[in-house]
Amino acid sequence: MEKARHRLNKILRQHKRTSLSATIQEMRHRNCGTSSLIKVAKSIWWFSLALYLLNYYHTELQGQRCALSVSRSLSYLFRPPERCDFCSNVKSVPHLRDLSPAKFEADYAYSGAPVIVSDATQNWTATKIFSYWYFQNAYRKAKRKQRLSRCQFLPYKTGFQDIYEALDMPQDRVELVEGEAPWYFGWSNCHAEIAEEFRKHYDRPYFLPNNSENKAIDWIFIGTSGMGAQMHIDNVRLPSWQAQLAGSKRWLLVPPPECYFQCRRFEVTVRQGDIINLDTNRWYHQTFVQPGAVSITIGAEYD
Repeated sequence: MEKARHRLNKILRQHKRTSLSATIQEMRHRNCGTSSLIKVAKSIWWFSLALYLLNYYHTELQGQRCALSVSRSLSYLFRPPERCDFCSNVKSVPHLRDLSPAKFEADYAYSGAPVIVSDATQNWTATKIFSYWYFQNAYRKAKRKQRLSRCQFLPYKTGFQDIYEALDMPQDRVELVEGEAPWYFGWSNCHAEIAEEFRKHYDRPYFLPNNSENKAIDWIFIGTSGMGAQMHIDNVRLPSWQAQLAGSKRWLLVPPPECYFQCRRFEVTVRQGDIINLDTNRWYHQTFVQPGAVSITIGAEYD
């Protein structure tokens, strides 16, 4: 870390000597006023310094152990900039059927281009069996056995503290009876016994590349209309798929800021039986549960 600190100081000294002085000399030749010259030069210097620091962070400091943790909003600011070729040629989000693993691998699996596959859950019993009450029963049984590990839980704006509180709502709220507050939450299925039970009702999507591996941890998201995930970008290693087992969700996909002028934004509706595949590390995304049945989705990363 000390070596990195010395290199940063060297960059700053060099940048101060070269960039700022060159800018001032150029503006003097244009006969700018002294105060205007200084203001503009300072603005240019600070902008250039920010670029230097951003590049320095990504090339030298990323991966170093940090003394302070960084909030999600700040982590967005310091994330590596994307090359926009992953989205510059994307004109639409196709809905496909009979998508072969070879075609998926060539066009979608690792390119970052989103796609919706409409026939990948036809033989899954999860679309008929999974419900709020099914999950509630499964976790109550598991809790009685006292062999639970702590899985990551996402309460969104519900205020729930964990999966057990979320699965202990009164029936009126579960069914969103008039006057009840909408709800939406998600969790990682890291409990082996429950995961084994759940996976009896769904399979690895048929279109994944033959040599790819579906990750062991699945994610489940469930909720009512009026809720969904806020605009965000993920910080996971791999692209992922997400199957809509019940209800429907509208997805808003937005390119990262550095690609705003090269790439389009998209709105798509993923309906029961559809699987949406995309790289959520690249696309900013927000979801909106649509009116009707409770939305249930399950998904995982793949390599």
